Amino acid sequence: MLKITIFVVLTERRYYRVMIIINVKEGESLDKALKRFKKKFEKTGVLRELRSRQAFEKKSVARRNVVKKAIYKQGLNQETV
Repeated sequence: MLKITIFVVLTERRYYRVMIIINVKEGESLDKALKRFKKKFEKTGVLRELRSRQAFEKKSVARRNVVKKAIYKQGLNQETV
């Protein structure tokens, strides 16, 4: 059994630590294990956090974006009903 461990640390004002452990089972292809790793990594939200930190966003702008997304989602839900 092969064990793949990835430790990610973002150091910019706050520390964001993520440890992802993927156990590769006997006879399992590396492609399948890599796919599981990508899925786990996506769920941690590290890349989303990095992208959001690239440029400062004012609170008022962030709130406006949240409202816009909510209106958009509500419109989608009304169309399907």
